[in-house]
Amino acid sequence: MRHPWLLLGLAAMSANAVAEPKSCSSLLDLDVRRLASEEAVNLCEAYQGKVILVVNTASKCGFTPQYEGLEKLYRDYEDKGLVVLGFPSNDFANQEPGSEEQIQSFCRLTYSVEFPMFEKVSVKKGKAAPLFERLAAAGAPYPKWNFYKYLIDRDGNLVDYYTSVTKPQSGKVIKAIEKLL
Repeated sequence: MRHPWLLLGLAAMSANAVAEPKSCSSLLDLDVRRLASEEAVNLCEAYQGKVILVVNTASKCGFTPQYEGLEKLYRDYEDKGLVVLGFPSNDFANQEPGSEEQIQSFCRLTYSVEFPMFEKVSVKKGKAAPLFERLAAAGAPYPKWNFYKYLIDRDGNLVDYYTSVTKPQSGKVIKAIEKLL
Protein backbone atom coordinates (compact mmCIF):
# COMPACT_ATOMS: atom_id res chain seq x y z
CA MET A 1 0.00 0.00 0.00
CA ARG A 2 1.58 3.27 -1.11
CA HIS A 3 -0.24 5.87 0.95
CA PRO A 4 -1.71 4.52 4.19
CA TRP A 5 -2.22 8.10 5.38
CA LEU A 6 -4.72 8.55 2.55
CA LEU A 7 -6.89 5.72 3.90
CA LEU A 8 -6.65 7.14 7.41
CA GLY A 9 -7.70 10.56 6.14
CA LEU A 10 -10.68 9.13 4.26
CA ALA A 11 -11.71 7.10 7.31
CA ALA A 12 -11.52 10.21 9.50
CA MET A 13 -13.57 12.24 7.02
CA SER A 14 -16.31 9.62 6.78
CA ALA A 15 -16.40 9.26 10.60
CA ASN A 16 -16.92 13.03 10.87
CA ALA A 17 -19.67 12.93 8.26
CA VAL A 18 -21.50 10.22 10.20
CA ALA A 19 -21.12 12.04 13.54
CA GLU A 20 -22.76 15.27 12.37
CA PRO A 21 -26.44 15.40 13.28
CA LYS A 22 -29.02 15.96 10.57
CA SER A 23 -30.62 19.36 10.53
CA CYS A 24 -34.00 19.63 12.14
CA SER A 25 -37.13 19.34 10.07
CA SER A 26 -39.08 22.62 10.03
CA LEU A 27 -42.17 20.58 10.94
CA LEU A 28 -40.65 19.65 14.31
CA ASP A 29 -38.44 22.66 15.04
CA LEU A 30 -40.48 24.04 17.91
CA ASP A 31 -40.85 23.91 21.66
CA VAL A 32 -43.94 22.52 23.35
CA ARG A 33 -44.77 22.23 27.03
CA ARG A 34 -45.27 18.86 28.71
CA LEU A 35 -48.75 18.24 30.08
CA ALA A 36 -49.28 19.62 33.60
CA SER A 37 -45.72 20.92 33.70
CA GLU A 38 -43.66 24.01 33.00
CA GLU A 39 -41.04 21.91 31.19
CA ALA A 40 -40.61 22.86 27.54
CA VAL A 41 -39.48 20.20 25.08
CA ASN A 42 -37.94 20.90 21.70
CA LEU A 43 -39.49 18.28 19.43
CA CYS A 44 -36.36 18.04 17.27
CA GLU A 45 -34.00 17.56 20.17
CA ALA A 46 -36.26 15.03 21.86
CA TYR A 47 -37.56 13.03 18.89
CA GLN A 48 -35.31 13.58 15.87
CA GLY A 49 -34.63 10.25 14.19
CA LYS A 50 -37.83 8.67 15.54
CA VAL A 51 -41.03 7.73 13.78
CA ILE A 52 -43.71 9.96 15.34
CA LEU A 53 -47.46 9.57 15.62
CA VAL A 54 -49.06 12.90 16.66
CA VAL A 55 -52.62 12.68 18.00
CA ASN A 56 -55.11 15.29 19.21
CA THR A 57 -56.88 13.70 22.17
CA ALA A 58 -59.91 14.19 24.41
CA SER A 59 -61.05 12.45 27.58
CA LYS A 60 -64.84 12.55 27.08
CA CYS A 61 -65.18 11.44 23.47
CA GLY A 62 -66.58 8.33 21.83
CA PHE A 63 -63.04 7.77 20.49
CA THR A 64 -61.39 8.09 23.92
CA PRO A 65 -60.86 4.30 24.16
CA GLN A 66 -58.27 4.79 21.40
CA TYR A 67 -55.89 5.77 24.22
CA GLU A 68 -55.55 2.03 24.84
CA GLY A 69 -54.51 1.33 21.25
CA LEU A 70 -52.16 4.31 21.17
CA GLU A 71 -50.45 3.11 24.34
CA LYS A 72 -50.18 -0.42 22.90
CA LEU A 73 -48.54 0.96 19.74
CA TYR A 74 -46.13 2.97 21.86
CA ARG A 75 -45.18 -0.01 24.04
CA ASP A 76 -44.92 -2.46 21.12
CA TYR A 77 -42.76 -0.23 18.91
CA GLU A 78 -40.95 2.17 21.26
CA ASP A 79 -37.77 0.07 21.23
CA LYS A 80 -37.79 0.14 17.42
CA GLY A 81 -38.03 3.94 17.30
CA LEU A 82 -41.73 4.91 17.49
CA VAL A 83 -43.04 7.62 19.75
CA VAL A 84 -46.67 8.67 20.17
CA LEU A 85 -47.22 12.32 21.08
CA GLY A 86 -50.60 13.28 22.55
CA PHE A 87 -52.03 16.80 22.48
CA PRO A 88 -55.30 17.22 24.39
CA SER A 89 -57.77 19.64 22.83
CA ASN A 90 -61.16 20.96 23.85
CA ASP A 91 -62.07 22.13 20.34
CA PHE A 92 -64.81 19.60 19.67
CA ALA A 93 -68.05 19.55 21.68
CA ASN A 94 -66.30 20.47 24.95
CA GLN A 95 -64.92 16.92 25.24
CA GLU A 96 -61.71 17.91 27.04
CA PRO A 97 -62.95 20.42 29.62
CA GLY A 98 -60.62 19.48 32.48
CA SER A 99 -57.41 21.04 33.67
CA GLU A 100 -54.11 19.61 32.46
CA GLU A 101 -53.68 17.91 35.84
CA GLN A 102 -57.10 16.26 35.49
CA ILE A 103 -56.30 15.14 31.94
CA GLN A 104 -52.97 13.67 33.02
CA SER A 105 -54.56 11.83 35.92
CA PHE A 106 -57.38 10.47 33.73
CA CYS A 107 -54.96 9.23 31.07
CA ARG A 108 -52.68 7.50 33.55
CA LEU A 109 -55.34 6.01 35.80
CA THR A 110 -57.85 4.98 33.14
CA TYR A 111 -55.59 3.93 30.24
CA SER A 112 -52.11 3.64 31.83
CA VAL A 113 -50.81 6.19 29.32
CA GLU A 114 -47.03 6.44 29.37
CA PHE A 115 -46.47 7.97 25.94
CA PRO A 116 -45.55 11.68 26.04
CA MET A 117 -48.50 14.03 26.49
CA PHE A 118 -48.22 17.75 25.92
CA GLU A 119 -50.07 20.94 26.71
CA LYS A 120 -53.75 21.33 25.97
CA VAL A 121 -53.97 23.11 22.62
CA SER A 122 -56.34 24.26 19.94
CA VAL A 123 -56.17 22.34 16.66
CA LYS A 124 -58.79 24.14 14.56
CA LYS A 125 -57.83 26.20 11.54
CA GLY A 126 -57.28 29.84 12.40
CA LYS A 127 -56.35 29.20 16.02
CA ALA A 128 -54.33 25.97 15.86
CA ALA A 129 -51.15 25.44 17.84
CA PRO A 130 -47.96 25.75 15.75
CA LEU A 131 -47.48 21.99 15.30
CA PHE A 132 -50.97 21.59 13.84
CA GLU A 133 -50.45 24.65 11.62
CA ARG A 134 -47.27 23.03 10.32
CA LEU A 135 -48.99 19.69 9.75
CA ALA A 136 -51.63 21.50 7.68
CA ALA A 137 -48.95 23.39 5.75
CA ALA A 138 -47.30 20.02 5.03
CA GLY A 139 -50.50 18.80 3.36
CA ALA A 140 -52.61 17.24 6.11
CA PRO A 141 -56.05 18.54 7.03
CA TYR A 142 -56.70 20.21 10.34
CA PRO A 143 -58.43 17.75 12.67
CA LYS A 144 -62.17 17.68 12.17
CA TRP A 145 -62.64 15.81 15.46
CA ASN A 146 -60.66 14.25 18.28
CA PHE A 147 -58.10 11.50 17.67
CA TYR A 148 -56.81 12.53 14.26
CA LYS A 149 -53.42 10.86 13.81
CA TYR A 150 -50.43 12.21 11.88
CA LEU A 151 -47.53 9.94 10.95
CA ILE A 152 -44.08 11.53 10.62
CA ASP A 153 -40.99 9.69 9.38
CA ARG A 154 -37.52 9.65 10.94
CA ASP A 155 -36.50 12.69 8.88
CA GLY A 156 -39.40 14.77 10.18
CA ASN A 157 -41.57 14.54 7.07
CA LEU A 158 -45.33 14.07 7.18
CA VAL A 159 -46.05 10.66 5.65
CA ASP A 160 -49.78 10.18 6.21
CA TYR A 161 -52.72 11.08 8.41
CA TYR A 162 -55.68 9.13 9.72
CA THR A 163 -59.09 10.36 10.78
CA SER A 164 -60.77 9.64 14.09
CA VAL A 165 -62.47 6.49 12.81
CA THR A 166 -59.13 4.83 12.00
CA LYS A 167 -58.13 2.91 15.10
CA PRO A 168 -54.47 2.96 16.19
CA GLN A 169 -54.41 -0.84 15.92
CA SER A 170 -55.75 -0.89 12.36
CA GLY A 171 -53.70 -2.82 9.83
CA LYS A 172 -53.32 0.36 7.79
CA VAL A 173 -51.65 2.26 10.65
CA ILE A 174 -49.49 -0.64 11.82
CA LYS A 175 -48.30 -1.42 8.27
CA ALA A 176 -47.33 2.22 7.70
CA ILE A 177 -45.46 2.40 11.02
CA GLU A 178 -43.62 -0.86 10.42
CA LYS A 179 -42.56 0.31 6.96
CA LEU A 180 -40.97 3.43 8.50
CA LEU A 181 -39.28 1.55 11.33
